[in-house]
Amino acid sequence: MKRNQESFRGCLMGGAIGDALGWPVEFVKYRDIIRRYGPDGIQDLQLQSHGRAEITDDTQMTLFTAEGILRAETRGRQKGICHPPSVVFFAYQRWLLTQGYSRISDYKWIYDGWLLGVKDLHATRAPGSSCLSALTSQKQGTIKEPINNSKGCGGVMRAAPAGLFYQKENAFNMAAEFAALTHGHPSGYLPAGALAYIIASIIEGQDIETAVKDTIGELEAHAGHDECARSLNQAIALVKSGLPAVEAITRLGEGWVGEEALAISVYCVLKHQDNFKKALAASVNHNGDSDSTGAITGNILGAYLGLSKIPLNWIENVELGEVTLQIADDLLIGYQGTREWRERYPGC
Repeated sequence: MKRNQESFRGCLMGGAIGDALGWPVEFVKYRDIIRRYGPDGIQDLQLQSHGRAEITDDTQMTLFTAEGILRAETRGRQKGICHPPSVVFFAYQRWLLTQGYSRISDYKWIYDGWLLGVKDLHATRAPGSSCLSALTSQKQGTIKEPINNSKGCGGVMRAAPAGLFYQKENAFNMAAEFAALTHGHPSGYLPAGALAYIIASIIEGQDIETAVKDTIGELEAHAGHDECARSLNQAIALVKSGLPAVEAITRLGEGWVGEEALAISVYCVLKHQDNFKKALAASVNHNGDSDSTGAITGNILGAYLGLSKIPLNWIENVELGEVTLQIADDLLIGYQGTREWRERYPGC
């Protein structure tokens, strides 16, 4: 059982670090990564003028997902009834405000809580078009009534908190519903459910390979699972193939869509499951969506190895590290009936 501070912190901090490691090369082809950083590609965080390595919308939305989950828990405890996807939707509306969008008059009651007041979160870091268009429509997409046909990785890259907070039997469905708020294709929301299921399985004590195989079994109970299940099975096979990492990742895709991003991350985790640094390096040195594959890889392996197995200089140098650790601790606590908690995570 890994339901402890070490694993919760490792999961969210690992995701933030993977995000920051991949961000400088997100839109850079592999050949140009090698030309710029040397034969091994990018291997370390790139510090900016403020002394930290920048995170992107992947980590921002992960933090707001966690906030939504915690506010839903507060509401459920106080009111006795709650629809968590709706509360997470309003958390994403607060994230939208940090991206320079105006407050929505119909939602004036949602703009509170502590996360919105974190100044460094108010930075635009290449947010995905599906997330922006879905959220600005003010409509809540669902699995039954999809808001679009997007299968982009913007649903899966923010799903880790659901795997930490919910028990395995609920983690998949919750994460899938959270992703469906903005991504309507099964390969947009099912990978989010799969990531949460993998993380929940790890938290419950499973090894990574068993967690992945059990997740494939869970996927098969959901309509539209074919692409995601096929990609995960291919990732498992490629780990055993002996191919160089960059060639194996190329076969899995570029990670711009949900099932590819998850499969690339699973491949890197299985390939280097005892070495956080090697896994993250593999996950970002390719042609595709390096920050998202880095974030997902960091989420999974961080949960498995724990915070103490992540290089200390990376923990110290990533942007919003203190906020990330606080959110991880709060997810582990789950709920406190104190005034301070209710002010941090109001039940709405």
